Amino acid sequence: MKIIGITLLMMGCLMAFSLSLDILQGFDVSDALYNALSPFRVMEVAELVVLFFLLFLFFMKIAYDVIKKRKEAK
Repeated sequence: MKIIGITLLMMGCLMAFSLSLDILQGFDVSDALYNALSPFRVMEVAELVVLFFLLFLFFMKIAYDVIKKRKEAK
């Protein structure tokens, strides 16, 4: 759980930093959000498959660790 929390906290801080830089440069909030999310819109199908596969492996590893800890606690 700590890994997920740290990962989400880092992602949130970096997104906020990126958005604030865009806003300071004179972009609207909607344009800043579009710039922050545009790399995911131009990804090809193979890149999206790899991204989702890696995310799937990440969450499966976390689920495996949680299940393993529950079995050890019993």
